[in-house]
Amino acid sequence: MKQLLITIDGPAGSGKTTVSRLLAEKLSYIYVDTGALYRGVALAVQKSGISSGSDDELGKLCKTLDLKFVQSKTKTCLILDGNDISHLIRTPEISMLASAISARPVVREYLLKIQRDMGKKKGTVFEGRDMGTIVFPDADFKFFLDACPEIRALRRYNELKDKNTQTLEEIEKDIRLRDKNDSTRKIAPLKPAEQAVIINSTSISAAQVVSQMMSFIEKK
Repeated sequence: MKQLLITIDGPAGSGKTTVSRLLAEKLSYIYVDTGALYRGVALAVQKSGISSGSDDELGKLCKTLDLKFVQSKTKTCLILDGNDISHLIRTPEISMLASAISARPVVREYLLKIQRDMGKKKGTVFEGRDMGTIVFPDADFKFFLDACPEIRALRRYNELKDKNTQTLEEIEKDIRLRDKNDSTRKIAPLKPAEQAVIINSTSISAAQVVSQMMSFIEKK
């Protein structure tokens, strides 16, 4: 099978990360969590104290950043200015800040080149929110993974319960707010790409989702 470029988009808690990793592992592909890139910029914004709504300040900050993924045999780390920040970008505050800055043109332009450079060799599974619509409109396969907000909140709660003190109700509120922000922003709103295969994971496992995806890939 020739090397493919595969995109998996969807809202928070839909299972994108687990599914993308499993699919990449099954295909022996590289897995790229593009949401982590936005979280990395968000962390830099938080540390710098600049306004998340100022394109001028955001643009100046992005020009100074050295943001990249480094892959080892066991894991992929997000490196910002020489430091591994993988463990610092999964807080509720960074999640909401990442959602806010993802609507800013200067941030999207900065990360667009990084993502497209990573996709040139193909053999990659890109997870995000606009991978199939904006970043890779000519991807070989486009998937959109969704699930009901209640199930997505429960998944996120179970994932993060040892790392933060948010209640299930607070997480569901955050997810619904982020859904609204991501789907209504003017630039690259969250939505299925044209020709995307839409899979609802509300009542099926990650392994079953991957099985469905593989059936589409193998048919081509």
